[in-house]
Amino acid sequence: MSKILKSYFYWTYPRGNVHYDVMVSLILLFIFVTPHLWDFGDKPSNEAGPAHPIQVVADGGHDVIISVQAADVQVAPGATQKEVKKALRKAIEPVTGDAVIVERWETATDAEGKLIWKIWANR
Repeated sequence: MSKILKSYFYWTYPRGNVHYDVMVSLILLFIFVTPHLWDFGDKPSNEAGPAHPIQVVADGGHDVIISVQAADVQVAPGATQKEVKKALRKAIEPVTGDAVIVERWETATDAEGKLIWKIWANR
């Protein structure tokens, strides 16, 4: 029995052999069944994406500057810094995922004169 396991481990069986077919079948079974049994931590978004395009520009290193239309960010008037940061993270999450840290932000206008949020984030 240990000789068979050793042969499987070192893949010594020739192509077309029953043992070769068993090994290939086990590999294919692993590839196609594992995603259904294992939680890889990915989470597809059920929400609709932003209504306007989001612009992401590298700022050197691991930093990015993200421009989001103000209409896509749901911030209540008089919101605290923490609430604004949470709303900005939610607005950029469809593009950046949850792997970025919002460092700072400011409001500005784009070329068409529309209000935008400029967000500096770190990966």
